[in-house]
Amino acid sequence: MMFLKNMTTILLIISFCFTSCKSSKGIVVKKGTSSKTIIPKRTTDISDVTYIEPKDLSTNTEANENHSTNSKAFDIIDYAKQFSGVKYKFGGATRDGMDCSGLVFESFRAFDIILPRISRDMAKQGEKISLKNTQEGDLLFFRTMNRRNDISHVGLVVTTENGDIEFIHSTTSAGVIVSKLSESYWDKAFVEARRIL
Repeated sequence: MMFLKNMTTILLIISFCFTSCKSSKGIVVKKGTSSKTIIPKRTTDISDVTYIEPKDLSTNTEANENHSTNSKAFDIIDYAKQFSGVKYKFGGATRDGMDCSGLVFESFRAFDIILPRISRDMAKQGEKISLKNTQEGDLLFFRTMNRRNDISHVGLVVTTENGDIEFIHSTTSAGVIVSKLSESYWDKAFVEARRIL
């Protein structure tokens, strides 16, 4: 009985410590920046709000632009991955169903980058690059229809480790999935890679 009483007392003390350690300030970080706004809870006075300027970590503009581009590429990839498992729907660009260009269109649109809606028109955007220079966030274009010579499929590069390129796309058979460019079907259908960012 005494053991239970002591254990109860200890648990009460521990729970009090955890609840009293909670911060009394809310911190808001604007997406894509390092600036912070600290807002005390239950504040009614704007003078209580503190804005912290981001530090200039580098004066190298090119390095900052590359970091920003890479960051945006990974944001777009993470957004696209949220659609994994969504079924294929011709002309679709929502969780109810999407085609390959709908997935890419929506993933870039979510970050204020507007691309054409169909893959063959997307293939006219950005800069053509070699496969060896392909990076995360680049687009891969394919010719998957035997009767036409046009671009008919697009995927978003998600990884390029050790020369093995993986891309997310929507297929008629499996919906939104990640595939490897080294798979026989995709290797044969590949036409070109393009950089949008």
